[in-house]
Amino acid sequence: MLSTTFNNVIHRVENTYQTLACTGAALVIFRDNELQVERYWGKQSAEENARPIQADTKFHIASCRKSYIAFAVAYALHHGLIQSLDDEISTYLPLAQQKEIYGGTTLRHLVTHSHGLIERNGEVEREFPAGTSWAYRGINVKLISEIIQFTTNKTIAELLNDEVFAPCQLIETNWYNSFDHTFVDVIGKENDKHWSVSLNIDGSQMNMYTSARELAQWGLLHLNNGSLNGQQVVDANIVKLATTIQNPAYTDIDLPENGIFWFVKGSQANKSEIGALVPNDAYQILGYTTVTLLVIPSENIVAVRAFNSVGNPEGYDYLKDVRAFGDAVMLDLQ
Repeated sequence: MLSTTFNNVIHRVENTYQTLACTGAALVIFRDNELQVERYWGKQSAEENARPIQADTKFHIASCRKSYIAFAVAYALHHGLIQSLDDEISTYLPLAQQKEIYGGTTLRHLVTHSHGLIERNGEVEREFPAGTSWAYRGINVKLISEIIQFTTNKTIAELLNDEVFAPCQLIETNWYNSFDHTFVDVIGKENDKHWSVSLNIDGSQMNMYTSARELAQWGLLHLNNGSLNGQQVVDANIVKLATTIQNPAYTDIDLPENGIFWFVKGSQANKSEIGALVPNDAYQILGYTTVTLLVIPSENIVAVRAFNSVGNPEGYDYLKDVRAFGDAVMLDLQ
């Protein structure tokens, strides 16, 4: 019998909330396009009179922003501004930004973390031959941002504002450089070597925030193949391109599977971020702030969890925890 309470996933998110150094959390679940769960815990900061986490609270979503960058890439592909993911990246970079080391690296490699490039002390180096392995490095977003600007004559942020945020009336989702009372304080950022702050709001940086409810709306747009609230907002092919497995075939079968940035489940790879109980059509995006968006098309499920801290406390296994989130959703459907 279908659970209408989603107690397993509620308890799982409560457990994560208590484990992390965060001060607040949120959980939003839709099934069959109907809201099933909307829960908020704690406060937006550690200040004594901090505002409680609530519907319009904006969370820093870290790498979850890559699902929006994925849209920009899929949009450019769909409209022929990028001809193929198998084109070398230098095809779509201004001459001044091309480097010999980029040779053999395609857009497919960039968007599936199989590019093998790493930036050290301002210099680009190669860790492994493109397409042969997998590594999570920030240089791919930097290059994709330049490619989107070159091919569309718009920044990622401009493209998303024009094609998604405005038509979908998403007023709590964007890249920000000024903050009001609705934003969380990200706990632990001062002591985190991976954390960076930017005033740049062109979509190339990590300063993206959204509310849990609007992140769920973003998931619903994908679940419904570009339709939201009965209106076709974007072409279904754009969603399909972003959420279909796009990575090259790896010799190592334990490496994660990716669409355009999204983690997509086609098998139970040992390094996948998606739980064992979650069916093979699911796709997910996870941020360093532990914010997660999971879409399960075969179950008509969109699930969002959000927190306001960075870093992993001693003994915390982020991979085990995010897998358990998806598995808890599936247990509640049994």
